[in-house]
Amino acid sequence: MITRNTVSKFFKDESGATAIEYGLIAALVSVAAIAALQAMGGSLEAIFTNVSGTLDSAVTGGAGTGGTTDTTGGTDTTGGTGG
Repeated sequence: MITRNTVSKFFKDESGATAIEYGLIAALVSVAAIAALQAMGGSLEAIFTNVSGTLDSAVTGGAGTGGTTDTTGGTDTTGGTGG
């Protein structure tokens, strides 16, 4: 049988409140982190694309490839890479 005293104890009990508060704080921090990463996503993608392109050109162009050979005795002005 439920007594008035039992109902009063139930409403005064705050033992689970701390866990709920920590859960809410963790949820807010997660939402903030997701929003920040999405905001930085475009610039991070641009940086990694630039680094990838630079590494690709270093690997493929590092042995002195590129440019054209001038067979007329003039100066090569096509801009090949040196190696």
